[in-house]
Amino acid sequence: MSQEEYTPPEVWTWDQESGGRFASINRPVAGATHDKELPVGKHPFQVYSLATPNGQKVTIMLEELLEAGHSGAEYDAWLIKIGDGDQFGSGFVAANPNSKIPAMVDHSGDEPIRVFESGNILLYLAEKFGAFLPTDHAARTEALNWLFWLQGSAPYLGGGFGHFYAYAPFKMEYPINRFAMEVKRQLDVLDRELADKTFLAGDEYSIADMVTVPWYGRMVTEGAYEEAKTFLSAHEYKNVIRWAETIFDRPAVKRGRMVNATFGDPSQQLHERHDASDFETRTQDKIGDDKA
Repeated sequence: MSQEEYTPPEVWTWDQESGGRFASINRPVAGATHDKELPVGKHPFQVYSLATPNGQKVTIMLEELLEAGHSGAEYDAWLIKIGDGDQFGSGFVAANPNSKIPAMVDHSGDEPIRVFESGNILLYLAEKFGAFLPTDHAARTEALNWLFWLQGSAPYLGGGFGHFYAYAPFKMEYPINRFAMEVKRQLDVLDRELADKTFLAGDEYSIADMVTVPWYGRMVTEGAYEEAKTFLSAHEYKNVIRWAETIFDRPAVKRGRMVNATFGDPSQQLHERHDASDFETRTQDKIGDDKA
């Protein structure tokens, strides 16, 4: 297809065929498309998600809390198949009116509390358990600086660069160049910050690291979006690589990245998590796809 200059119409209308690989998960209106209640398990926290970078943030945090001895952080993680439109079911829309994963419902109190937006879920859990968020005012502020930075920056990597580089109907030079420039600038921001500190907020591992590493840590160590790791010269960001490898080596992070995973090595896929033993007994290499 040629890249002809586009003249916008006077009034925009939705072309369902123009959205690229993930066109089916996007639409210009909100609300439910069908009635479907969400399942509720036995644990205080119910997570409805998929192991995208945004989804991994929450399960990493919950596994870190459990690793640290916070038994009250036990959770059920239910798979939301966004390609099938699960996020548009009435139950999910009630949990997150924005119809995006992840969503969480806290059943530990008298009334259920819905929590949506991945950064807010981590902040909610950090405040509830008094963990992974510094108590010193200056250090807490620094952690929140990076939490909000990531929430504003990741759409450039995923929704911007990733979409036009890997998922758009055809390659377009201008948007790829525009978003590649911004992603490399963001990687440079991280690389400079991590030159003289262990974690984003300083010496203390925090939710700032948990929200950022599934996005930018994965990009520089494992790659994403076809050959984008090479395209972006990810090897240049050595401080980001060191930081990411340190975090990805944590046992809780390894477990958290497996939850709701539906791609890659079957031994690293735990479609649903309802008990700590599931990591040993319910991965896809053990139960097979037909039992997911």
